[in-house]
Amino acid sequence: MTPYILVLYYSRNGHVKMLADQIALGIENAGMEARLRTVPAVSTVCEATETDIPSAGDIYCSEDDLANCAGLLLGSPTRFGNMAAPLKYFIDGTAGLWMNGSLINKPAGVFTSTSSLHGGQESTLLTMMLPLLHQGMVLAGIPYSEAALTNTKSGGTPYGASHVEGDGLTEEETQLSQAQGKRIALLASKLSST
Repeated sequence: MTPYILVLYYSRNGHVKMLADQIALGIENAGMEARLRTVPAVSTVCEATETDIPSAGDIYCSEDDLANCAGLLLGSPTRFGNMAAPLKYFIDGTAGLWMNGSLINKPAGVFTSTSSLHGGQESTLLTMMLPLLHQGMVLAGIPYSEAALTNTKSGGTPYGASHVEGDGLTEEETQLSQAQGKRIALLASKLSST
């Protein structure tokens, strides 16, 4: 099987999806396959179910997609300084991977989007890291050697790529997203060869 980096995200209004697409481009520019996957929405109606395949966009992530990845980038919009419930629901169901150690020593990163500049980007990124640490993954952010990190007036943090809702991604948000994807891909290549 060809190694791939899983870009697993939830995006309600398309902003996190924009980041995911740029992260995937960075992964592919580093010479590795990017596999984009999403998760279904969570309903407050107990009887509601989602189809197995979404009507549009990227397909839903399976446990096998996650177990067999060479690295992971996890993305979510911010919900009160935390990841969105659909992504948390999916992650909460990965105890089997934790028990068998499927994700140990694989590189991981996180990314987010908020509707305002001080909408909880960094706290969301930090809380998204917690389950990845429990899974034994090797977390990597964005180093300050990326010039866009010191120039950004919108999204972008050392914890991971981010976006402040607007018409589209800024030049800095695009650069940082691609840099993060490339970094995880390069780390996955190095870690798999040792």
